[in-house]
Amino acid sequence: MSLPLFLVPVLPASETFVLDGPEGHHAADVQRMRVGEELMLGDGLGGLAFASVTSVAKGRLELAVHKREFVPLQEPRLVVAQGIAKGDRSELAVQAMTEVGVDEIVPWEAMRSIGRLRADRWATTAREASKQARRAWVPFMGEPVSTKALAERATFVLHEEATARLSTVELPAAGEIVLVVGPEGGIDARELDLFAGAGATTVRLGDNVLRTSTAGVAALAVLATRLGRW
Repeated sequence: MSLPLFLVPVLPASETFVLDGPEGHHAADVQRMRVGEELMLGDGLGGLAFASVTSVAKGRLELAVHKREFVPLQEPRLVVAQGIAKGDRSELAVQAMTEVGVDEIVPWEAMRSIGRLRADRWATTAREASKQARRAWVPFMGEPVSTKALAERATFVLHEEATARLSTVELPAAGEIVLVVGPEGGIDARELDLFAGAGATTVRLGDNVLRTSTAGVAALAVLATRLGRW
């Protein structure tokens, strides 16, 4: 079983460390870690420290740190511009995309978005999903973006009427791949024209039409496989 991961603002510089606060409570009181068990500490920016528990108290662990490492970001970076959806569908998308390896999530204010952005919920969801997935990097959460601004950055746009398939289009070897996922109502024709005019390629995954909460996850799985990450 992989070691549990707890996120801290700064990795310990010494050989001992006290894990307290919300993460200490979760480790000591919820997961009930015991003396001798091992865990990972992460800063969410690629840094990891490996430690063993030397003492347990309510809401805190004392740790012996015995190894540190840095995990660099892979290229190309995988970025998803997620159309803001209603209810909890946006958070479901953020959770699953984080678990499968997205590097950055950008909330997109699409014409057909009817939901309200809950930026704090998106950030919290990404943080918790990173811990679940034992990720060294917590996905960067971008600022909400308009269609015009997004068009300047977009690489691929998911759309059910596209003829090109994400599984076969040419991928950049470096930089970033910015994938656009529409909200529940889909992407407006005027938005598609704007993306195409800026040079983005419209692609599809297959014959089925996926929900906004699953389309980005499926697309990331395709990209991770093609890039050799899976």
